[in-house]
Amino acid sequence: MLEFKSNGKLLITGEYAVLDGAKSLAVPTTKGQSLDVSENEPNIISWKSLDENGKIWFESDFKIENGEFKDITNNQDPESKEISKRLQQLLQSAYKANSDAFSNTGFSITTRQDFNRKWGLGTSSTLVNNLAQWLSIDPYELLKESFGGSGYDIAVAGSDLPITYQITQHGPAAYTADFDPPFKDQLFFVYLNRKQNSREAIAHYRNQPKESITGLVEKISGITEQIIRSESLEEFRILLKAHETLISKAIDLPRIKTELFPDYPNLIKSLGGWGGDFVLAIGDEKNKEYFRSKGYDTILNYSDLIK
Repeated sequence: MLEFKSNGKLLITGEYAVLDGAKSLAVPTTKGQSLDVSENEPNIISWKSLDENGKIWFESDFKIENGEFKDITNNQDPESKEISKRLQQLLQSAYKANSDAFSNTGFSITTRQDFNRKWGLGTSSTLVNNLAQWLSIDPYELLKESFGGSGYDIAVAGSDLPITYQITQHGPAAYTADFDPPFKDQLFFVYLNRKQNSREAIAHYRNQPKESITGLVEKISGITEQIIRSESLEEFRILLKAHETLISKAIDLPRIKTELFPDYPNLIKSLGGWGGDFVLAIGDEKNKEYFRSKGYDTILNYSDLIK
């Protein structure tokens, strides 16, 4: 049996703007997803996905016929049918990149993630990266041909250190970032009890008037560089607030603090697609009670979640 593992991710700076070439800061999480592969009967892919508790949340069989992956399980549940459709698309793209790997053989594939898939830590990106490792294909191309996106999550999936990520005219550029804030004991993440659809978030950004994002890339890139070098919590707070203000104006959406937590005494920053998944908050143990009192019980310390 072969086993592959990839890290989950959080995008600290550059959400949305990364799509247009802004330099962004991303960090790998201690939680990720593995993929186990063993042989099966020819032309059959038996797929099983396990959640953080070891329970099956998706299962299906596919038959390969003339390069096409056909679902032979006949899932009737709407969610399972949609997952099957997306998985077929991914497998089809992988086959296109390396059809020889599927020649005259079949596979039993099991994925295991150690985070709640609703958290938005990279269920799709870790899967793409694991498949790419197994099949020895370009993960960025596989992402492009399947789920789409900027690719920063692919870069993080294979890194055990923070990175800067930027889309350049020569392709994706990812470099290790010396980011280990001395004040990380005053940083924590809060799950907003709702998962953001990345494709919808990107579509919303793309629909904004061109003039609203003029100069955004350069400004966000500059803030990213300053955040990496920041040595005090106050400097970090000021930079994150400036970042929030810029993105809020560009995408014509209110800051999450304005929308949900107007009376919170410290800074809150959205991560990834605004409106869902996690936010980064500055505060102490007492401040965490503020969120719990409002029904947000999934609160993770920076040092517990980030590698």
